[in-house]
Amino acid sequence: MTLLASPDGARAVLAALDGLREALVGLALPLDVAGADEARAERAEVLDQLGDYVIPRYEQLEAPLLAVVGGSTGAGKSTLVNALLRDRVAVASAIRPTTRRPLLVHHPDDAAWFADDRVLPGLARVTLAPGAPAAPGTGAGAHHELELRASAELPEGLALLDAPDIDSVVTENRQLANQLLAAADLWVFVTTAARYGDAIPWALLAEAAARRIVVAVVLDRVPAGVSAEVRQDLAARLEEEGLGRAPLFVIRETTLDPDGLLPADDVAALRGWLHGIAADAGSRASVARQTLGGAVDAVLERASGVGDAARAQIGAQNALAAQVDEAYAQAHQRLMAATADGAMLRGEVLARWQEFVGTGEFFRSVEAHVGRVRDRIGSFFRGRPAPAEQVGVAIETGLQTLLVAEAARAAADVDHAWRLEPGARTVLARATAALTSEDRLVDQASAQVRGWQGDLLGMVREEGADKRFTARMLSFGVNGLAIALMVVLFASTAGLTGAEIAIAGGTAVVAQKLLEAVFGDDAVRKMTQAARADLHRRAGEFLAAQAAAYRGALAGLAVDPGGPDRIGAAVTAVRAARRAEAGL
Repeated sequence: MTLLASPDGARAVLAALDGLREALVGLALPLDVAGADEARAERAEVLDQLGDYVIPRYEQLEAPLLAVVGGSTGAGKSTLVNALLRDRVAVASAIRPTTRRPLLVHHPDDAAWFADDRVLPGLARVTLAPGAPAAPGTGAGAHHELELRASAELPEGLALLDAPDIDSVVTENRQLANQLLAAADLWVFVTTAARYGDAIPWALLAEAAARRIVVAVVLDRVPAGVSAEVRQDLAARLEEEGLGRAPLFVIRETTLDPDGLLPADDVAALRGWLHGIAADAGSRASVARQTLGGAVDAVLERASGVGDAARAQIGAQNALAAQVDEAYAQAHQRLMAATADGAMLRGEVLARWQEFVGTGEFFRSVEAHVGRVRDRIGSFFRGRPAPAEQVGVAIETGLQTLLVAEAARAAADVDHAWRLEPGARTVLARATAALTSEDRLVDQASAQVRGWQGDLLGMVREEGADKRFTARMLSFGVNGLAIALMVVLFASTAGLTGAEIAIAGGTAVVAQKLLEAVFGDDAVRKMTQAARADLHRRAGEFLAAQAAAYRGALAGLAVDPGGPDRIGAAVTAVRAARRAEAGL
């Protein structure tokens, strides 16, 4: 797309680019799902490209061109820079890597363009006076510095930047080289007759072609007698990669002159090409706009990819949350099933209930004389208050054990599921650390069970008051009636076998008829439904409190559900502003 220098159009594009940068800055990709590392690197590189080059160039299209001299290890980049400037401003050495701190050389009158953070704002400026000896910049902070030098050998409107090796053994060198190349208006790409077939340089040249960057290729250290052959082969490869129009300069293998520089004639063609671009404002603008247009297109494409990665993060987070919901929902379902299938009437509860209701003769009496149950309740409960309390304690212990067991099983299910999910290990560790301790879990389960039993007592009192029972009967019988209501709630033969069925069945009949005799059929049915609903609610609250550790760990990831949409909207806004700028 052709870029116009319309002030209003440029301002609109700038505003849209700033919006895209804000959308990317606020984006988190915390889950280590497939492709997350690449997406994080892509996000960082897009932000660098926006801050180092795209936005500064849009803000000041008239600024000098920045030509980055880049290439492979030992290609002779620094030697070439020295030859172009006819001064040893850059350190050239057989020791690898040589260049660590990048060097930017500009015309003296262009100093203001580079002294501030207009371009490459993340690099601190180190300004050296003309004539100061070249320094390799090998300190710990060298990768965060940009050395500035002024040279009258360069024309106004053009600056040269000597970059570290693109294939350096030092990771920071490689990263910085890529960042500097992304901040350039044009590339002077240096390779050698022995190294021009390497994969890394061609990967970068392919990127340059895709982004429509203006590139000049320098084939350095070409032995005598093979120049034409090597040049022809390299030119053919450049054509294949879409760089057939890139000027190709060949520098023969030679010895340096007494000043340590390549002969001036060897670099005259490249020097003339650079000076020619700088001398013509139209040429400079054409180079800047071509590279800028390709850079914006690349930024938008890569930003869209980051948006897709953010969407994958949301999907992964939702999948993890769904596994938590499923595990604890199943635990809740199992828990409620266990309170309705007769399992709660096993063991201690059943034994304490038998002690409470008495002998088999009592069962037969209730069965045969239901009408007289109401008359016998007062004397029965007055004589047996302690067993009623023991049944309540047994039920409390059984429910508490059930709650704790299901919470532990749900946690184990989540742990197993999350360990199988890529990228969930870190968040699992956070969640596990936040889980309720075993002692605290037991206390919370006990509190819910006691609260439920207290609600049942209150319901019995309220229903008894409506029936106008005597205060004496209520004072002795309310606990027993509440226990009977719990037994009716838990009664079923589904989970019992053999003799347990007969015992539990008789237990349920006694409790049911006892309650019906006191309250009536309809009231018993309503109380049973209310008691089950309250137990369902409290069990849910208990399990939800345990699941909160996992949900909190997921929420703490700061995955932004609106991030992909904001990136998409920002990309669309940039494209629309550019179309308007171009009059389309």
